[in-house]
Parts: sequence; C-alpha cells; structure tokens
Amino acid sequence: MKLRQPLLGLAAAAAICATRSGPPDLKAVRQPMSALHVIAKMPIPGFPDWIGVDESIWISNKPKNSVSRIDPKTNRVVATIAVGKAPCAGLAADFGSVWVPSCGEGSIWRVDAKSQTVLAKIATGVADTEGGIAAGEGSVWMPCDASGVLARIDPKTNAVVSRIRISPGSYTAVTGERSVWVTSTKNNAVTRIDARSEKIQATIPVGPSPRFLATGLNAVWVLNQGDGSVSRIDPASNKVIATIPVGVPGEGGDIATGEGAVWVTAMGKPLSRIDPATNRVVKQFVGKGGDALRLGHGSLWLANHEFEEIWRIDPKGL
Repeated sequence: MKLRQPLLGLAAAAAICATRSGPPDLKAVRQPMSALHVIAKMPIPGFPDWIGVDESIWISNKPKNSVSRIDPKTNRVVATIAVGKAPCAGLAADFGSVWVPSCGEGSIWRVDAKSQTVLAKIATGVADTEGGIAAGEGSVWMPCDASGVLARIDPKTNAVVSRIRISPGSYTAVTGERSVWVTSTKNNAVTRIDARSEKIQATIPVGPSPRFLATGLNAVWVLNQGDGSVSRIDPASNKVIATIPVGVPGEGGDIATGEGAVWVTAMGKPLSRIDPATNRVVKQFVGKGGDALRLGHGSLWLANHEFEEIWRIDPKGL
C-alpha cells in the first residue's frame, strides 16, 4: 500500500502532547464484549489464529495443520486445506495465493487461492512462532532466523532470492511505502528496508518488546508487548510521533488498520479502537476472546481461540 506523508492538525498535535504527558483513563472507554455488534460467528475447531484477507478470509489452525477458507458472502467455512506441520507466524494473501509459514518444518507453504491446492513448499526457516510473514512490494518476506535474517521470496519462481541481514530478534514483517518494516523484539526497534535495493534505510527506536505492526492511515503502527502501548511512526521522517497507551502488555496480540481506525487485540481485552486523529483509545471491549484480527470486506474479523470461533464484527459505530 502507498502511505502518504501525514498532515497533523492542531487536534492531533495536541493529542500527541497529551499522550506523552500522561496516559488517559482507559476505564472510561471500556465496554463488555456483549456490546459488540457481531454479524456472524463461524466455528473452527482447534486453534483458529492468524488471518489473511483477499476475496476470502483465511484462518490458520496450528493443531489441525490446516488453513480454513471463509466465504464472506455467506459467512461459512467452505474449505479446509492441509498444510505443513504447525502453521504459525502469520498468514499472507497475495499474488493469487495464501502463504503459510510452517514452524514444524521451517518452510512456507504456498496455496493457490482458487484451486485450494498446494503449489509449493519453500524452505526458509521461521524466526519465531510468534511472528509475521508479509506479502507486497513484489515479493514475499519472512523473518527466518532469530539471529536476524529476512528471507525474500520471488512469487514468480517460488525461490528465496535474498537473505537480508537485519537486527537480532526480528520476527514480524509488513510492507508499505516501497519498504519492508520489521520489528526487533530484542532491540526495541523497527528496521525499515528499501524493497528494491534491500538496503536498511532506518532503525527506529520504539517501545519495549515490539512484536506486531501494521501500515495504513499514513503511518506505521507498532504493538509493544513490554508495556502494551502502540508506537506511531511517521514514514516521512522515520520517527515515532506518538506513543499510545492501550493497556495490553504481554505475549500474543495483534494490530491492524482499516475502516478509519487502528485496532488492537489481546487476550482479556479482545478489541481496542484507536482514533488516528487524536492518537487515543476511544473504545476498548473487555472479556473472553481475541488474539488475532484483520479488516476486510467492510468488517472486522476476530479470531477467538477460547471459543474456537471467528467473529465477524461491524466496525461502524465503534
């Protein structure tokens, strides 16, 4: 996706200063999960987790060694495809395929989105089970070694064409602004890599133990597991311009953009909405569920491990 230079108005600038001066009272914006407008609940027995979005919704299932396909027109699971052992570390849907990391085999499985058949198994390595694969900028990108290596896969040949040295403890990648952005959980930083030259453009300090991240809404958004905050990076300056308290520290979680907002999920607090105009959490839903999410087809898709379900949520009014 193409990110434009953010134009911060007076309200946004004031909100950034307020955020830095002290955290807001999140209790004031909390609601029970029962307040959500859930359009549909789709059962996926096992451990429904990572989500990919194209014309369909794709869900990985680690204990079942499979990926499920949901038809957003009917809100039904229409296919379950066997993939490599212990699918993990994200799910990417692009180039007419679904790209599934296998932690049990250290490989990427490519599944054709139309025929639902496995097209290739690509030996890469997987840096960490709690990570993320990215597809975009003409390639597929996989943090493949905890020592700090990013594998670049050519979707035309299904071959690893580069292994790029990055910061140690880097596990999750996303694409945007002709770049690849990778969090270094170990070094509390985000590495920006030029997708064409493969050169490191910037190393950006963020919050403690960054893990998951998302691009969109004129920024890069980083979920810091150490303190449960979100760092907002301006891609024009490669600097953090806001640190947003979300109150979701700990392992797991996810972050995504869409429908005019930034969304964060974590166990116990399955859904938080951040307003990008004010850099504040404006709603937070608490209760059972959550831990992976994506936006697509006008809806928010939330993976609820504990229920063994995927929830389709109407983001309007949230």
